[in-house]
Amino acid sequence: MAISLYVAKETRRHEKRVALVPAVVAKLQKLGIEPCVEPGAGLAARIPDNDFTQAGAAVAPAAAETRLFFRVQAPSLEDIQEMPEGSILCCFIYAQREPEIVKALRDKRITCFAMELIPRITRAQAMDALSSQAALAGYYAALMAGTHLHRILPMMTTAVGSLRPAKILVMGAGVAGLQALATAKRLGAMIEGYDVRPEVREQVQSVGGKFVDTGVSAVGEGGYARELTAEEQKQVNDVLTRHVQQADAIITTASIPGKPSPKILTEEQIMGMKSGSVIIDLAAEGGGNTPLTQPGDTVEVGPATIVAPLNIASHLAEHASELYSRNLLALVGLMVKEGELSLDWEDEVLARSVLTHDGEIRNEAARAAVEQLA
Repeated sequence: MAISLYVAKETRRHEKRVALVPAVVAKLQKLGIEPCVEPGAGLAARIPDNDFTQAGAAVAPAAAETRLFFRVQAPSLEDIQEMPEGSILCCFIYAQREPEIVKALRDKRITCFAMELIPRITRAQAMDALSSQAALAGYYAALMAGTHLHRILPMMTTAVGSLRPAKILVMGAGVAGLQALATAKRLGAMIEGYDVRPEVREQVQSVGGKFVDTGVSAVGEGGYARELTAEEQKQVNDVLTRHVQQADAIITTASIPGKPSPKILTEEQIMGMKSGSVIIDLAAEGGGNTPLTQPGDTVEVGPATIVAPLNIASHLAEHASELYSRNLLALVGLMVKEGELSLDWEDEVLARSVLTHDGEIRNEAARAAVEQLA
């Protein structure tokens, strides 16, 4: 008997993504999974119900025998109560922010795999939804920088003279930062990248950027960052301040899933920026990378405009849904053996990404968050 999968319409505010796209339906069916999509689930991503039915998926309410659920965001408490006991859910959940949801999943004996817990290891790259969504966020950040600046990004030669290219500084050279650098480069801007990890210098240079070298290495024993001395901290701050105040636009990307975002720009640095400069803060979900960021809003502060969008990937819902759907396909491939759901807890990916199972909270941080509710 085929494994029944249900994909619900997202109910969180501003969420336009959907956890399944038509192109993935046939690949799930090859695994023995029959998808069913809630009517209207893909409309916000411009995917009509007819596209799902043509791909072979059912479009209907969830059946009572459904055992597998795909979502983007965490379900509501009401949705959890309607899920069959012992079913499997795959979604982003950010347990520290959603202890009530985690508690409800535990009590309903739902096995929940949190997509933000997928380990960053080679064999899990195809399942790494944080990276797939961050790549799109980085791309979009470069576009936002271009549209909020009161100038163009590339150099332009006209009959009355030339316009110099904009200078964009990207702080944080992870997936989002490197994509922001690459996109800004393609748009013609001069690009610089900074990261506390000096080993990413080559990655910044590989996309055509100049690496901001502070002359201080924070690498300690075992590859971990060490604490900087007061003199080293001053040197780092002085170098960064010069680059910050020369930039036309800054894109900040420092975020920690489920935790407050670190403040990597100071108010003093911002107040010394060029008039008309722009900061695109990709870490608004965690409070932002500056003390002046207002998550979800665009504000003018002194000489700069700080843009702090929430749920950036949702602005690119069609491709964000496609990538996320492929991440889920790769993950569920680890759970299916000969057409049956079979969870192998010896598998590192499953063991590290499971949040709740069989009435227990398997993640330590999530367990602590729920215990604080008592």
